[in-house]
Amino acid sequence: MEAPEPATARAYRLLERMIVTLELAPGSVATEGALVERVGLGRTPVREAIQRLAWEGLLEVRPRAGLAIAPLHVADWRRVLEVRRGVEAILARSAARFATDASAAQFNESALAMQKAVVTGNVVAYLEADKALDEAIAAAADNPFAARLAAPLQTHSRRFWFRYQADTGLAGAAEGHLAMIRAMLDGDEERAARASAELMDLLAANAEAASRV
Repeated sequence: MEAPEPATARAYRLLERMIVTLELAPGSVATEGALVERVGLGRTPVREAIQRLAWEGLLEVRPRAGLAIAPLHVADWRRVLEVRRGVEAILARSAARFATDASAAQFNESALAMQKAVVTGNVVAYLEADKALDEAIAAAADNPFAARLAAPLQTHSRRFWFRYQADTGLAGAAEGHLAMIRAMLDGDEERAARASAELMDLLAANAEAASRV
């Protein structure tokens, strides 16, 4: 049996999902007490999750004024992707080199979850599969420095994607991820890096289109 998820990790995961899917609206203000009530966990794990989300730039702690959810400015999507491009190539190449049988199983699981989400049109399920894949790649790559840099960028990118591309980009984004998964499963470092770059190109094109709306 799997060990139960620590309360702080669960609080973080729930609050991150609320921010990414805009359930906590960009630019809105919340209170710690309200978030404790919404996630149904204790004040300490929620407070620790809030601290991590603040460090990642997803919210701002304003003493005596509440918690400000980060606004969404479409121009920032391109800036996120500019930084993300290089570190994603490092992670994809390293994951292809160091992936184990356990990593391969996680890659396959994420691929199946993405495909199912495309068929059912379930955007939230797709985002969860995308996050699971990011975490599996980070673990397989065995480079904690790159993983720590990539994680908040990936979260910001998912938030932008949900806001601007959720209705039109599901199948295309999934295919880009599946190409990278296939390359990593084949142990082909250069193909994995190219697939990562092509995925960033796709997201950059989405960001450019969104900026013209």
